[in-house]
Amino acid sequence: MNKLIVLLVVLGLGGFLAVNSLYTVNEVEQVIVTQFGKPVGEPVTKAGLKFKMPFVQAVNPIDKRVLEWDGPPSDMPTKDKLYISVDLFARWRIVDPLQFFLRLRDERSAQSRLDDILGSETRNAVAKHQLIEIIRTTKDRVPLRDSLLTDEEMAQDIGSLVPIQKGRSLVEKEIYTAAANKVGVFGIELLDIRFKRINYNESVRPKIYDRMISERRQIAERFLSEGNGEAARIRGNRVRDLNKIQSEAYREVEEIRGLADAKAADIYAQAYNQSDQSSDFYEFTRTMQAYSSIIADDTTLILSTDSELFSFLKGMGSGTDETSKTGVSQ
Repeated sequence: MNKLIVLLVVLGLGGFLAVNSLYTVNEVEQVIVTQFGKPVGEPVTKAGLKFKMPFVQAVNPIDKRVLEWDGPPSDMPTKDKLYISVDLFARWRIVDPLQFFLRLRDERSAQSRLDDILGSETRNAVAKHQLIEIIRTTKDRVPLRDSLLTDEEMAQDIGSLVPIQKGRSLVEKEIYTAAANKVGVFGIELLDIRFKRINYNESVRPKIYDRMISERRQIAERFLSEGNGEAARIRGNRVRDLNKIQSEAYREVEEIRGLADAKAADIYAQAYNQSDQSSDFYEFTRTMQAYSSIIADDTTLILSTDSELFSFLKGMGSGTDETSKTGVSQ
């Protein structure tokens, strides 16, 4: 019985010692072993079952995966004195766990230090560049233009862009280069940094929007004015073309009518020139037609006695001398 108790005690002590002297390293982490708070030995970077001194040494796991940094939006001025709200994100990892442990200890301290470094470098980069350099992707990107605009309209100040020297990609590289050197002393490798969101500050946003609206309205008014001018030109051309068509149609009608009259006269001439009697009859009928056209109910007609029109009226009365001398009054 006593032997069994002793055996159980020995097994218990052995198990307790084994639990405190054995530890495992995961595939996604690396370990710093400390003794009385100070690191001992090299960092353990390979996964597996490891040994340490029980009770005296402690295990400090450190993540070796790619970690995320997402800083809060921060207001800062650009070179052209415009206040913008910049939101960044970055990716980083711990490449020197011993240096990281000595200087920062844990990820919470690392995140705080990244806030300071990346925020400071971002302010410096933004302050050295105009807004257009930060919001444009690259300096070689050609801005989109309305296909209805002519070259002269594109050359106007409305909607024009200042020359771009770098672009957002190079500005991000500037921030990355400056920050990577500073975080390297903490055993951190900065992998990438990107602008997540860039927006106008709340205090200047209404003014920016008002200016954008004013520019768009100016362009709209120019298009409207050009449209009204084009409409007036089209209406003027329509009236001109209509008058031209009417005048040409009237000329053609008169030409047809003249040809018809000439042909009718020729037919009359051929018909009434058959003999002297037919010629006299034609002269008589034409004169009668002239009478109906000239003489109306309230017409006063004064003719001389040797007038051709009067020749057919001589025999209509009683043939008195007074009629022949005074003419006809009706």
